Amino acid sequence: MKQLDFNTIIRPELPKRKDYRIGCIGSGFIMRDCHLVAYRDAGFNPAAIASRTYENAKEVAELRNIPKVHRTWEELVCDPEIEILDIAFPPDRQLEVVKLAVKQPHIKGILCQKPLAMNSREAHEIVELCEAAGIKLAVNSNMRYDQSIRALKAILDGGYLGETVLATIEMRAIPHWQAYLEKYEQIEILNMGIHHIDTFRYLFGDPEKITAVTRRDPRTKFKHIDGITQYTFQYANELMATSLDDVWAWPGEGTEKDIYIKWRVEGLDGMATGTIGWPRYPEHSPSTLAFTTKQAPNEWIRPEWDQVWFPDAFQGTMAQLLRAVESDTEPEIGGRDNLRTIACVDACYKSIAEERTVTFAEIFNQK
Repeated sequence: MKQLDFNTIIRPELPKRKDYRIGCIGSGFIMRDCHLVAYRDAGFNPAAIASRTYENAKEVAELRNIPKVHRTWEELVCDPEIEILDIAFPPDRQLEVVKLAVKQPHIKGILCQKPLAMNSREAHEIVELCEAAGIKLAVNSNMRYDQSIRALKAILDGGYLGETVLATIEMRAIPHWQAYLEKYEQIEILNMGIHHIDTFRYLFGDPEKITAVTRRDPRTKFKHIDGITQYTFQYANELMATSLDDVWAWPGEGTEKDIYIKWRVEGLDGMATGTIGWPRYPEHSPSTLAFTTKQAPNEWIRPEWDQVWFPDAFQGTMAQLLRAVESDTEPEIGGRDNLRTIACVDACYKSIAEERTVTFAEIFNQK
């Protein structure tokens, strides 16, 4: 069996130029403890920060050694020294930021959070605005840079599992819902399940059909449509990829927790299983992977690494944007590609609302 160099596979390819001046919009947990920590470790250059609250931005700037704090995000976007925008605002605010950014000749690239927008229509507008302005647009679909998922992609591409038959993700976890989500009715699929949806697309491409079911979660106190969800992708070759997501997997005080994310992929020539270490954050807990293949009969291969999804994966999402700016190419997780992920999210909600299987084409071919 040809040996895979997993230490190389899981590491993102960095740009030759690391000193692009990055303007950071947002000062919450994701920016403070993921983006900025990862950028420091990669040698990137966060040059300025702004947030909805100036005092919060100032506090994060002092914590992460960012030299400039702007009083408003508009002021930061218009700062002629900024070359790259890193947006960590709620998805219903990203279009507003992009509309101003595309008017600035100094902006070369934009990294948006996932979800790119609240729906396909707004996502298309963001993509088209950036394309018209000649600005590289990438989306922070950071599960693609989880180390186990990166390694799994190499295993699949190398043919070690043969024809893929079934892929599953099972999530029993408790995300730290940001307060802004409480005004949305679409919660789990749009904001957490989208990681799994985008990962299925990264691994297997676009599905032909999507079926989703949900129930409201009585342990989640604010109004929502989708608290516990299951969605299944069906492909032209009959592959099924399905995820079961429970985002408040704990009855409460007086009971023990059992928190995890597991994945499994079965093929005709092998099988791979893994866990995602993120639910144990801030504990340092690397994701895991084990696979067995007919190319190395009767053994499990278990690569190991010390990197973790949060925060290390965030090096990759910024690196792929900087490399696109540097080489004048499309980012690996470009905005136009991400329109297909958003279409899958919309298909899930349409499936739930209409209680039927939805084809990918009927969503993606609409704006």
